[in-house]
Amino acid sequence: MAVSNIIADDPAPDAAKTSSGSSFYLAMRILPAAQRDAMYQIYAFCRAVDDIADEGTLPRRERALALDQWREDIDACYAGTPKKSLEALARHIQTFRLSRDDFQAVIDGMAMDAAGDIVAPDEATLDLYCDRVASAVGRLSVRIFGMHEDAGRRLAHHLGRALQLTNILRDIDEDAEIGRVYLPRELLAREGISTSDPASIVADARLPRVCAVLAERAKGHYAQSGAIMAASPRAQVRAPRIMSAAYCTVLDANLKRGFDLPRTRVRTPRSRLLWIVARNLI
Repeated sequence: MAVSNIIADDPAPDAAKTSSGSSFYLAMRILPAAQRDAMYQIYAFCRAVDDIADEGTLPRRERALALDQWREDIDACYAGTPKKSLEALARHIQTFRLSRDDFQAVIDGMAMDAAGDIVAPDEATLDLYCDRVASAVGRLSVRIFGMHEDAGRRLAHHLGRALQLTNILRDIDEDAEIGRVYLPRELLAREGISTSDPASIVADARLPRVCAVLAERAKGHYAQSGAIMAASPRAQVRAPRIMSAAYCTVLDANLKRGFDLPRTRVRTPRSRLLWIVARNLI
């Protein structure tokens, strides 16, 4: 699981096929054409590298090589020699002055998943992972939205982590099925959960207490990002406000359901997403 679940979590394999009912599609649909297309190109990039990292039938060495090819492809965009399929992305890189380091950070995050299944990472590793697969995407996005550099970077830091922690809490069982557990080792150990077996971790009766701590952490990041957006020009933060509200709804629904077994999948009704969009267009 990555990004890129902020972006690539929606079911579409590329920007042109983005689900019209997804929170990402609805948030980006309100942007002016140039910004919207730039975000769709970022989406396509995130979707592509995320698919490589999650391709369980592909040997890890081949996944690493495929990600290295993406590093070269991004470098080519900055050198002014993009492959044809990335010409639009290269134009947006120049227009919005997108940082090469942020693209490479996203690939680094995918490489963490591709190199080996992450199980109970320590806190520092989890935070690095969140920065790479989520906040780096945010740093690219806020430039497209036109935010001031300092406010934009702070928003990317907090909202990226908030969204990724929400994804982690939402996808506990799905991740465990493919051998991954992103819950931090220190929180698990504090509750006496010391096993490294994903199935055993997610079935442990003490797991809800771990999830509660992580949920509070996510709420703190939502609060910080909300304060940053409240102090920013409204036109620049409409899209991230929609994403934040949509994912807050997911977090709240998971907390209402609870983290005891059995855990049913929580989905946000389309009507709720449309209400969130309408509220942020005012």
